[in-house]
Amino acid sequence: WVTAALGPGASGALAIRLVGLAEGAALNSTWRKKSGPTNVLAFPGPEDLPPGVPREYGDLVICLPVVLQEAAEQGKPPLHHLAHLVVHGTLHLLGHTHDGEADAARMEALETRVLAGLGIPDPYELRD
Repeated sequence: WVTAALGPGASGALAIRLVGLAEGAALNSTWRKKSGPTNVLAFPGPEDLPPGVPREYGDLVICLPVVLQEAAEQGKPPLHHLAHLVVHGTLHLLGHTHDGEADAARMEALETRVLAGLGIPDPYELRD
């Protein structure tokens, strides 16, 4: 999922950590000043590494209980939702945002394209 989001020829390091509700809430409070856990947090790596040092994209922290609950609420297979959040977080590590409408539309379109390449349906499509 990470490789699909990074694109062809990308290389470097990226860490993914799965956490529970308590740690997810603590990290969200510390780093985003928001209460409660969130599905994914992205912590970008350093940009000024010396020449020859492999790129460090950063770290993703995924609160697995939140992901499983969201998948159930949205009627999605848990692995599809997890894949979406890994792709979403990886795109954040690459500098993509969804702060404004135009940015959100671009990021969602990119996520949808990457996931389609993995055989995963559009995560933003409304479900019955």
